Amino acid sequence: MDQMIQVGVFVFLTALVGFLTWRKCAEANDRGNTSKEYFLAGGGLTWIFIAGSITLTNLSTDQLVGMNGNQMALMALWELAGFIGLIILAKVFVPIYYKYNCTTTTELLEKRYNNHHIRATVGGLFLLGNVFIYLPAMLYGGALFMQSMFKVDFSIMQLSIAFAVVGAAYAIFGGLRAVAVSDTFSGVGLLFMGMLIVVLALFAIDFDFSGIPAERLTLIGDDNSPIPWHTLLTGMLFIQIFYWSTNQTITQRAMAAPNVKEAQKGVLFAAAIRLLIVPVMIVVPGICAYKLYGDMGDATYGHIVGDLLPVWLSGAFAAVMVAAVLTSFNSVLNSSAALYVCDIHEKYFNSAPDVKKLSTAVSIIFVIISLLLVPVYSGAESIINLLQQLNGLLSMPILSAFITGLLFRNVDARAVMATVVFGTLLYAFFSFVWAPWHYIHMMAVTLFACVGFALVLNRIVFGRREQFVFSRPTMEVAEQV
Repeated sequence: MDQMIQVGVFVFLTALVGFLTWRKCAEANDRGNTSKEYFLAGGGLTWIFIAGSITLTNLSTDQLVGMNGNQMALMALWELAGFIGLIILAKVFVPIYYKYNCTTTTELLEKRYNNHHIRATVGGLFLLGNVFIYLPAMLYGGALFMQSMFKVDFSIMQLSIAFAVVGAAYAIFGGLRAVAVSDTFSGVGLLFMGMLIVVLALFAIDFDFSGIPAERLTLIGDDNSPIPWHTLLTGMLFIQIFYWSTNQTITQRAMAAPNVKEAQKGVLFAAAIRLLIVPVMIVVPGICAYKLYGDMGDATYGHIVGDLLPVWLSGAFAAVMVAAVLTSFNSVLNSSAALYVCDIHEKYFNSAPDVKKLSTAVSIIFVIISLLLVPVYSGAESIINLLQQLNGLLSMPILSAFITGLLFRNVDARAVMATVVFGTLLYAFFSFVWAPWHYIHMMAVTLFACVGFALVLNRIVFGRREQFVFSRPTMEVAEQV
């Protein structure tokens, strides 16, 4: 009987989100036949849907499961630093993207360097990161949570396939509008249920944190912690700028508003949620679970949720967690399709393709690849730490292309394309061969090395002298040749 109630609540809420999303999308007049209609919702997203989609695209099982799995307060620093990243997106990058009327973030590179090859190069790197890192990790994290919370008999792969099929349906048939709308409806439920878990976890330990090691309660990490305090002064800021301001999956939502002010309002509201709500959701349950059960790793969150929630509420929580997985997955899938269609296919194969048909085909291919990679992540000691470290292979080389393009004029695109390859190899060396400092420090080293390498190549190999144009970047962007 209890299980029937649990399943019934789960099915009802999941179906309700699908119905509300369908109703909202049916009100739209655009048909999704062009890239901007399909990938930017025809520029029709209001601030509330931008905020909701940004929040839930980021807040998925890799955050809730992975960060709570570390069982320490220190992980909140990722979210607090993310607040700064969102402010930079709103105040610096959003006006630039709208000035250039961009569909993808990489379109900005094409127009800054007057070269479509660099757009395809960086878009291809984003695609590699999405398909080989983020998509399979999201599927694995969601499947692991469902397994640990409900003790179901389904395997990780079976659950991953279910998530992939449903998530792909949103991305393929509804485009960004369906993704953003479902994100927002699901996000309200996830934030409510996530905070409920925080309160129940605190009551479970009687608000008594005694007996928990001090290193799990501090926000000042030592040299042996996942986030040493000094990394906040080097690579952490650049990680946030990359993720929130240049990453297609996030920024695509901010580019889908009718105007700059509406986009900025949505981003700033998402920043407020990131500052006031998300940090406690991703650390407090894990810390409480350490006192209740000891060190449990990535199984922590599912275990404590399963123990604390009554049966009928566990069905509701399962629904919002499934929604979190689906919305994050379909968001990355939709942005990946946008990168391929706009940055590669339209530039090299067909300038006016059937966007829906092409997006469907490439999305199916991406889903299959991500499913094949799910077993790779099952051996990770900490999924969130692994993701952050692997992210450096692409994030800093890509960010260097944006920084060089926005800060300097008269830089040859070929110098930057060579630099992206150089940066990826350099960070791979730091990751797998020799790293004198923490990987977050090495990200900063990689970024500065990339910018310097590009400028040196620009002068020595291509014979061009760069011009520094940092002042008033939002005005300067219109003057780039």
